[in-house]
Amino acid sequence: MPINNNTVSYDEAIWTAVGYIPKGKVATYGQIAAIAGFPRTARAVGRALSKLPEDTQIPWFRVINAKGEISFPIDSDRYDIQKQHLEEELIIVRNGKVDLKSYRWEI
Repeated sequence: MPINNNTVSYDEAIWTAVGYIPKGKVATYGQIAAIAGFPRTARAVGRALSKLPEDTQIPWFRVINAKGEISFPIDSDRYDIQKQHLEEELIIVRNGKVDLKSYRWEI
């Protein structure tokens, strides 16, 4: 289901892919890159998400790294915000980590 059809920007393709992640599930940066039609560009996903406005409705917080971890430093406000959003969706976060076997979005 690659989104990239050469009519949208990289950022728009990433944002669209993230918008598909269902409530109560997470996806990895690499997974989002592949869904958006840009495999092997996981690092750039974070840059695209950082461009979202603060009041965005796109569920950026559902994107975590391939180890199942929140990528923000554990002592940062962004970490706390992401963890809170995940827990509000009943996703268990232990020591900054989500169990991918339980919560990973399978397409």
